[in-house]
Amino acid sequence: MALVTIITPSYNSSIFILKTLKSVTSQSFDNWEMIIVDDCSSDNSVEVIQSFADQDPRIKLIQLAENSGAAVARNTAIEAAKGRYIAFLDSDDAWSPDKLAKQLAFMQANDYPFTFAAYDKVDEAGKVFGHVGVPDKVTYSDLLKSCSIGCLTAMYDTEFFGKVYMPLIRKRQDLGLWLKLLKKTKYAYGLNETLGFYKVRKDSISANKKSAALFTWRLYRDIEKLSLPKASYYFSHYAVRGLLRTKYPGVARFLGILK
Repeated sequence: MALVTIITPSYNSSIFILKTLKSVTSQSFDNWEMIIVDDCSSDNSVEVIQSFADQDPRIKLIQLAENSGAAVARNTAIEAAKGRYIAFLDSDDAWSPDKLAKQLAFMQANDYPFTFAAYDKVDEAGKVFGHVGVPDKVTYSDLLKSCSIGCLTAMYDTEFFGKVYMPLIRKRQDLGLWLKLLKKTKYAYGLNETLGFYKVRKDSISANKKSAALFTWRLYRDIEKLSLPKASYYFSHYAVRGLLRTKYPGVARFLGILK
């Protein structure tokens, strides 16, 4: 039985997922399974994924009957997972070859049930243009102010938590899951070493910022059930920190918001 299950939602990802798959099959740690849930893609994603699955039985493809969003896709994969550790990797992101080996060693040596790591930002051509470092640890309250956990680096231990699922919202469901986990443990621990590559698409940057803000507010109010004053307090931190990271990275680094 695999020790790690890798959770990957896929939707019209045929252009990028080949690199994602290669980054997984190239891992120095090989006791894993990868469950890819295709959310009714209209391109040839299924064919690309299936061609890899035919060559490597550790890769498993599930196809949803109707387009349902990333939260449903990820939860479907979590439900099917057999590994003790649950890791996340989206279909346009990639890992360094020793990602699983280093993160597992970090977790097991310190008995950490929930961890994350630093990563680089890459453009559509795969060129690195930014770096996201991480703090040593974060709390539930810290994450409400600013989410420092990149989904492509998050990993949790089901032996400690059991299987924990994402809230059924279209965006920010990953943050919703981290908050769920941090209600069950005090800290998520950061490994400040670059273990992943997060792809930023040109055509979605501005739209994602506005949409992410809206869904963050909805997460505070509808999922976390924060009072209006508390939600406003945390959202103000979220907005200001986001502005500093984007427009004034030097100031953000000075204040410890960027590593």
